[in-house]
Amino acid sequence: MRLFALTIGFVLVVAAPGVHAASVESRFERSLKMLEPGERLVQLCDYTAMQRIRKEAPGYRPDRAIADAATPTRIRDNQIEAPGAAFRSRGKWYAMTYHCTASPDNMKVLSFSYRLGDEIPENKWHAYGLWD
Repeated sequence: MRLFALTIGFVLVVAAPGVHAASVESRFERSLKMLEPGERLVQLCDYTAMQRIRKEAPGYRPDRAIADAATPTRIRDNQIEAPGAAFRSRGKWYAMTYHCTASPDNMKVLSFSYRLGDEIPENKWHAYGLWD
């Protein structure tokens, strides 16, 4: 699961100003289709978390998100509850929680809510499986 986060990060880096958003979305969608449905749900929701934070919290520039950083996620059908998620912005990790509901094929987010938390101290990164 965490390896695919590298793909998401790449997609976001490529989505820098001047890059056509539709082509980035198309590449991301193709990547999602290669995953099994459960993994697709997690990656779709992590990606959505980064997009929403970028748009709604301009002080952050997330390039990674991990649903199960501090605590396991709860997945049921096409919904994921991520009470111990984390995202990385400008080299620092921050706690967050989110709830995400996707379409039956896990290719489109139908609803998404999140709450940002505090910065995660660097001495906890290893225990959470986070990296620089």
